[in-house]
Amino acid sequence: MSLADKLFRETCNEILTNGVWDKDYPVRPKWLDGTPAHTVKKFCVVNRYDLSKEFPIITLRRTAFKSAVDEILWIWQKKSNNVKDLNSHIWDSWADETGSIGKAYGYQLGVKHIYPEGEFDQVDRVLFDLKNNPHSRRIMTNIYNFEDLHEMHLYPCAYSVTFNVSGDTLNAILHQRSNDVAVANNWNVVQYAVLVHMFAQVSGLKVGELVHVIADAHIYDRHIPVIEKMLKGEEHPAPKFVINKDVKNFYDFKVEDFALIDYEYNKIDEKFEVAV
Repeated sequence: MSLADKLFRETCNEILTNGVWDKDYPVRPKWLDGTPAHTVKKFCVVNRYDLSKEFPIITLRRTAFKSAVDEILWIWQKKSNNVKDLNSHIWDSWADETGSIGKAYGYQLGVKHIYPEGEFDQVDRVLFDLKNNPHSRRIMTNIYNFEDLHEMHLYPCAYSVTFNVSGDTLNAILHQRSNDVAVANNWNVVQYAVLVHMFAQVSGLKVGELVHVIADAHIYDRHIPVIEKMLKGEEHPAPKFVINKDVKNFYDFKVEDFALIDYEYNKIDEKFEVAV
């Protein structure tokens, strides 16, 4: 069993067994047919993944690794807020006629700020500090900008990352206000595990822990049958993660520079509908 499978099981079982339902309250999300999308949730779920030991992708169901990497590069490397720069359609429901999702995600990371050391956007500031001041306790990003929320088509879910170097090892905390566990839990874990590997490699550091802190971890009502089927499935060992060691510049990474070897997973035919 991979650690990712173990933590995913524990998270889902805790939500389904001890979670709180919102069926008695009006909710914003809707299913495609217009029906209110209700959830059962747990407050403040914290999971820790040691990236030096294994890559945290679940085997209970396939996580689309290449698409997950493509999206994290879209946000952190391209700093784009336009779905035309993305090779999947996961953001289409929130895009306008031009393809824009407003002043959200990549847009916020690309806004430049003035520091004593010069002008940086948030990503470049992280890169600068990891190389020049790695033991700083101020290496972090935050895209939940209240000034621009009214111009975001979707408020950021995964909104902040705190980086921390211990010795020669890079650790990170991903802060998430809201997490659709069935659709996005392992998707986000995979993305930010890859991101930590990227930052570590270009900064001459080793990878350490990724800590995932979720304020509202929830399972939608229509997802429960598929989740229950997943939790009964066979477990497989974690695959081996491969990163192109020749890449030394963060902005040179491409989707093709990452791969999984021996990724076994259970085939689940049912799809998870996404509430919007």
